[in-house]
Amino acid sequence: MDLSKKTILQKFEQFQEQWKPHIIGELNGQQVKLAKLQGAFVWHSHEHEDEYFQVFKGKLFMEFRDRTEVLEAGDMIIVPKGVEHNPFTRADEEVWVLLFEPASTKHTGEVVHERTHNDQKWI
Repeated sequence: MDLSKKTILQKFEQFQEQWKPHIIGELNGQQVKLAKLQGAFVWHSHEHEDEYFQVFKGKLFMEFRDRTEVLEAGDMIIVPKGVEHNPFTRADEEVWVLLFEPASTKHTGEVVHERTHNDQKWI
């Protein structure tokens, strides 16, 4: 286990890809990931895993079937297992998020989409 500190904002600077999470840590079977998001994603759910989203930069819209939650820098939301959701941003705004989710979590659940990235890299 790496016991050195990590500066999250510096980690965000190490990649440019959008909708492709990068792993920065792991604890108790949970992975800590960073992702840059811009535009539309895909409706999906995770049958067995909850997901934690925390916004570091920008405004994230978390769409559910019955409402949309708006998250700004410093806000967080937990999407419970089995709940369909669709994160998106305004088309011209890049949003930076930190995620906590079990290592077994598939990026887009059982949905296969051009934005699906299950082979996530450590940075």
